[in-house]
Amino acid sequence: MLQRIQTVYLLLAVIVSAGLIFVFPVWETSEGTEVYAIDQLLIFGMFLASAALSLVSIFMFKNRKLQFVLGRLNIILNLFLLGVFVYWSLSLPGEMDISEKGIGMFLPIVSIVLLVLANKAIKRDEDLVKSVDRLR
Repeated sequence: MLQRIQTVYLLLAVIVSAGLIFVFPVWETSEGTEVYAIDQLLIFGMFLASAALSLVSIFMFKNRKLQFVLGRLNIILNLFLLGVFVYWSLSLPGEMDISEKGIGMFLPIVSIVLLVLANKAIKRDEDLVKSVDRLR
């Protein structure tokens, strides 16, 4: 059902992944210009894919196992996105003109926390349904 707590967590993850990327810069170059996620195609695509997975997962409330798997897949995608941020900011020679990291680099962490909370609530619902089925 749509009025469950995991829907709230997933909706917040959609807002973080699709909405806040336009508000917070990912990093600032050495010249002082702010770079947003829409400026980098790979990052923008991964944020939108994460938002799409969360949105699809909201409407999979009748199939909790698939909803749980989509949540885990979304967590892996956000971990990969976080790894891309770490790689770009630390490993590349010349730092790729990243002088200051922005709040946008930490948005995948917020999304991961929300997705973990949603998966925990989905698992709790699945366990509740299994326990009721045993009583029948």
